[in-house]
Amino acid sequence: MEIKVLLVDDHLMVLQGLRFFLSTQKDILVVGEASNGRGAVEKTTELKPDVVLMDLDMPVLNGVEATSEIKSTHPDVKIIILTSFSDQDHVVPAIRAGASGYQLKDIDPDQLADTIRGAYHGTTQMHPQVANQLMSHIASVGKDDDNLIDKLTNREEEVLRLIARGRSNKEIATNLFITEKTVKTHVSNILSKLQVSDRTQAAIYAMKHGYDKL
Repeated sequence: MEIKVLLVDDHLMVLQGLRFFLSTQKDILVVGEASNGRGAVEKTTELKPDVVLMDLDMPVLNGVEATSEIKSTHPDVKIIILTSFSDQDHVVPAIRAGASGYQLKDIDPDQLADTIRGAYHGTTQMHPQVANQLMSHIASVGKDDDNLIDKLTNREEEVLRLIARGRSNKEIATNLFITEKTVKTHVSNILSKLQVSDRTQAAIYAMKHGYDKL
């Protein structure tokens, strides 16, 4: 089964390069392109991609705004930010808007393809610089980390460890011998207790506390 990808960038050379490389991947199909955030929203509705590769600094509607709009109407679409910006002022808003991954444009092409596959299957992958920025942000928000961690049940800690290691709900369910519905309930509880808005932020929080280790 091919993963349908929409490319969004306001630089033609970038779009051409991405399309050329991804055309060599047997399991990835580029279904369309957009040169700004508004076009990304419209093309997502029209083409129904599985994954959107989204630039941030674009005219009409920037990448964060477009990500937020797309996730509000198409919550199942995975959005990977592909940009040159690795600072908190860009990273944090993008993740809060609903991005499933965040990579920089110096990424190795094969790693980009793996990031697309990972997002499609429900895992989160980020450039190391981006992960460090998110960890710094989470560390600076002034929360009582010990108290938040203490709120998790033993089962929720197990689920959090698997989230931090990039496992999808289906994989977590198989690993823990529980249903996907139960996993979704645990994930919802974890987000609430850790005071984060999505599983990407939960994964970064978990990595900060060593929960990605076996």
